[in-house]
Amino acid sequence: MTQNKSGVVQSIAGPAVIAKGMYGAKMYDIVRVGTERLVGEIIRLDGDTAFVQVYEDTSGLTVGEPVQTTGLPLSVELGPGMLNGIYDGIQRPLGKIREASGDFIARGIEVSSLDREQLWDFTPSVNVGDSVGGSSILGTVPEFSFTHKILTPPEKSGRVSWIAPAGQYNIDQTIARLEDGSELRMAHYWPVRAPRPVAKKLDPSLPFLTGMRILDVLFPLVMGGTAAIPGPFGSGKTVTQQSVAKYGNADIVVYVGCGERGNEMTDVLVEFPELEDPKTGGPLMHRTILIANTSNMPVAAREASVYTGVTLAEYFRDQGYSVSLMADSTSRWAEALREISSRLEEMPAEEGYPPYLGAKLAAFYERSGAVTTLGGEDGAVSIIGAVSPAGGDMSEPVTQATLRITGAFWRLDAGLARRRHFPAINWNGSYSLFTPILDKWYRANIGEDFPELRQRISSILQEEASLQEVVQLVGPDALQDNERLIIETGRMLRQDFLQQNGFDPVDASASMPKNYGLMKMFLKFYDQAGAALSSGSSIDEIIQSPVIEKLARARYTPEGDFAAYADGVLSELDSTFKAVKA
Repeated sequence: MTQNKSGVVQSIAGPAVIAKGMYGAKMYDIVRVGTERLVGEIIRLDGDTAFVQVYEDTSGLTVGEPVQTTGLPLSVELGPGMLNGIYDGIQRPLGKIREASGDFIARGIEVSSLDREQLWDFTPSVNVGDSVGGSSILGTVPEFSFTHKILTPPEKSGRVSWIAPAGQYNIDQTIARLEDGSELRMAHYWPVRAPRPVAKKLDPSLPFLTGMRILDVLFPLVMGGTAAIPGPFGSGKTVTQQSVAKYGNADIVVYVGCGERGNEMTDVLVEFPELEDPKTGGPLMHRTILIANTSNMPVAAREASVYTGVTLAEYFRDQGYSVSLMADSTSRWAEALREISSRLEEMPAEEGYPPYLGAKLAAFYERSGAVTTLGGEDGAVSIIGAVSPAGGDMSEPVTQATLRITGAFWRLDAGLARRRHFPAINWNGSYSLFTPILDKWYRANIGEDFPELRQRISSILQEEASLQEVVQLVGPDALQDNERLIIETGRMLRQDFLQQNGFDPVDASASMPKNYGLMKMFLKFYDQAGAALSSGSSIDEIIQSPVIEKLARARYTPEGDFAAYADGVLSELDSTFKAVKA
């Protein structure tokens, strides 16, 4: 039993409270502040003086009120019942809070993170006498259409002396006992700032497919990789992340709304429960966890929310699943760091951010990766963080620090968004370091020539961008026919390949075989048209060809009909340009 250490409030500065008399307290201990027992965390110690960041509004708190430490760090409870859940930044379920305090979160409210009354159908996976280690699978329980694997805590190991028979149990009941007397239940706690241990990290080899052609083809992400989505207000960061959450090939989705505007977070909370899961046909929320921490919530909880999110993701990774973590946005999290740092009177660095901003961001993104778990399972956490640079300034510290850490950079462009080009990802300002890693997978699973086709498409888009600058200066009449062909092919690639209609049931998501077929069609048009120009045909004849309209409609062709449609278009390209050459 942990002995509580008590002190008193000495001074208050917003969410930062200085407490005296905290002998025996430890860094990152959770404390209860004041008579209302506000939740806080010790972030600095100086003798018996503790600097506490409080996760709730400190209005009305007075000097001299008691401060009591629990002796435990900020931890989350991990077990069945988290899916379909909506939590605040420190894993308090918002539904239960509303039942207890109404539409606004009452200060000092204490609610259980998981339902302690619900019974789960437990099926054991081990027998008496079996040896188990950290994160070993003790059994399974069904949760919606998902199989939730019950894990031993990472620090526990030993031989099983008793295992509960198949039946219904709640999360507080003992389901296993080890020979050393340790009793295990279906849930356990883990501190959010400590990465869950793994046996080893694996080299990335599989793609994280998003359903977006511009990402999956030009700027791919690996399973267990990291990506940043920077962009100004209104460029589509949240919508892009929602689309990736819905159509990505991860098993579990954890969405962290960190410091977002209330209306945006409301949209997420309203829309996510309505989204249909393309994998199961049921609600997407049945494999999703939402963490809602709006910009008007206490700043300290905003700083903790990303750690809560990544710890939940690591828990499902340890079950052998692939998890996608959406952090929206890390800029608001960095602003919380800056505010807390200023309250502690730390020396500021660039634009007032603390000097350890880059280290904090790196520590967060480093918790991604494909791993072999302590229990022998293979799982992965892929982190996709949105960045909101003030005024769209990509040179500001958070964007630049993120740029140095993440492997994929998906730059959103407000100009594309204004032209209604979605996803509004700038193909000339984005990149992925994972492209060469995945070439082997693409050659084996999609097409032997896939990397070469992708490179040709990138080159055409770059040439078209350069020629557009010439057109703006001297007009299109100054271009040669072969240059006009590059502009026409670039236009087709932009409008009919990179652009997607998120409201169209067919075009909202595209498979890699379909993407490969589209690439072959557009490049065959380019090659055939170039050959026709070399034979003396004019560019105007080529542009007026009816086959261009069929190329434009190809992306709206359902997956089941696409192969036949593509064969027909490829044949028509042959016949069309044979006639043009003649």
